[in-house]
Amino acid sequence: MVKGNIFKNSIIAVLLVVFLGLVISIARVLYEPDFDVFRNNQANNNNNEKIKIGFSLGTLKEERWIKDRDILMAKARELGADIIIQNANNDDQDQLKQVRYLLDQGIDVLIIVPNDLNKAANAVEMAKKQGVPVISYDRLVMNANVDLYITFDNVKVGELMARRIADNIDSGNLLIINGAKTDNNTEMIKQGYDKILKPLEAKGKINIIGEEWAANWLKEYAFKVVDDALQKKTKINAVIAGNDSLAEGAIEALSEHRLTSKVTVIGQDADLTACQRIVEGTQLMTIYKPIEKLADATVEMAIKLVKGENLNVNEYINDGIYNVKYYVLEPIAVDKENIDETIIRDGFHLKDEVYRN
Repeated sequence: MVKGNIFKNSIIAVLLVVFLGLVISIARVLYEPDFDVFRNNQANNNNNEKIKIGFSLGTLKEERWIKDRDILMAKARELGADIIIQNANNDDQDQLKQVRYLLDQGIDVLIIVPNDLNKAANAVEMAKKQGVPVISYDRLVMNANVDLYITFDNVKVGELMARRIADNIDSGNLLIINGAKTDNNTEMIKQGYDKILKPLEAKGKINIIGEEWAANWLKEYAFKVVDDALQKKTKINAVIAGNDSLAEGAIEALSEHRLTSKVTVIGQDADLTACQRIVEGTQLMTIYKPIEKLADATVEMAIKLVKGENLNVNEYINDGIYNVKYYVLEPIAVDKENIDETIIRDGFHLKDEVYRN
């Protein structure tokens, strides 16, 4: 009988131990933090600490803006920042809506390529009201007091274009096809070429037969301007085009009239097709702007703005009302003679692509 009681008590003890073990296990599940949940929460906290950059592009229609976008994305990721990109497709109202969307996403800094130099001031104002600093990227937003304007020296771009025209033709008729009036860069480029061309025009060495402005930088407009002039039997010795896309439109019109390579054409941005035309001899020159330097500096400046660090920028430019910080980079004139040691050496385009034809 005693042995039976001992056996019974042993069973009860074992059951109690098992029961207590179950209780403890259930308690752990209910009250102890799960490791995976903790890890995910920690990851979320780390993500929340990342600087979030908003990048609003006025357009992606030109080749160069695609390069800007891709390099900015890569640089932001390299420096541990998140970046959200919006493209307005040359629509002012869309750009405004997209900037509002970026602000709703909680961006820490806004980088904007304005579609319209004046209307984009509304977007800057929205950002400022939310305490978000703004960088005007390659195109200046006027009357907006952005925290930084970063670009290449557009006045020098115009000077380089005009000097090459003056060096290449002793005299003759020059047609100028500028970019959009809604882009302040076109006015700055004009300041540059006017400094060189006006004295030559006054001396009768160059005759400017037209100065046009292509809305939205449409190459079709450049084609029409050149074609119309040639239909009227107007002699054209040279064309300054606001960018390589406009240069392409001009050259297509020249080709229709069998004047390819007989008229000096200059553009800017070093688009791949422009580089191909240069080595083929249908376009004399382009202006190369090392976008990687611009994009790298922009992301670094954006992060400094968020952190409240000194930008170490001592130059200023007037936006119509305010003097804003101005970070400027040097453009490079590129022709057949130096294309290998500039554009190709930098990896901006591959040699096989440039010399494909």
